[in-house]
Amino acid sequence: MEYRQLGKTDLRVSKIALGTMTWGEQNTESEAHEQLDMAWDLGINLVDAAEMYPVPPRPETQGQTERFLGTWLKKRGLRDKIVLATKVTGPGESFHYLRNGPRLSREHILSAVDDNLQRLQTDYIDLYQLHWPERHTNFFGQLGYQHQESPDAISIEETLSACNELVKSGKVRHIGISNESPWGMHEYLRLSDQLELTRIQSIQNPYNLLNRSFEVGLAEMSIRENLGLLATHP
Repeated sequence: MEYRQLGKTDLRVSKIALGTMTWGEQNTESEAHEQLDMAWDLGINLVDAAEMYPVPPRPETQGQTERFLGTWLKKRGLRDKIVLATKVTGPGESFHYLRNGPRLSREHILSAVDDNLQRLQTDYIDLYQLHWPERHTNFFGQLGYQHQESPDAISIEETLSACNELVKSGKVRHIGISNESPWGMHEYLRLSDQLELTRIQSIQNPYNLLNRSFEVGLAEMSIRENLGLLATHP
């Protein structure tokens, strides 16, 4: 297995990560543990989850993915060898069962991370990612940007400031973004520099043979700013 440095951190992550979004829906706990065992044996040390998993998201199964991962970590005793990545959910009406509608506000982020940690049976997360933006923009592979003002959207400054609190508290080591645009990436970097807040270290966006949109603006920014890409398949 080949390994890469993640952003400007001291984390060395496997070139291939293990995604987990089927655990609790298409896969049982024992099947999830089998996948983790196989991945570990092959040298994979980066495991990526999210509070909204499994997919398709349902209130009856929400959080099962992290719970399955947590029981495996406890059973195998490999927490210090696994680079554990998970996410806080962005806004969406279909997620009304999460904190009465999830937002990327300080209140929601501080609440969400405690639930993440409890399900994962750990006291810290290596990479905590913002699953998608608060504002209206293109994400999940959408093309053809159509501008919509988002007057009620939580500001990136508030979101990043809350993440800064998590890092200072020791609950989170590093922060990443997901399903973001070049403008969003730039704004996180600008604010971290201007306000001396924690710096984002990665971006998780679609990038594959059928979806090359990352190459348009994000690829250059990621290289020049030394942000790691966690490429997804959608």
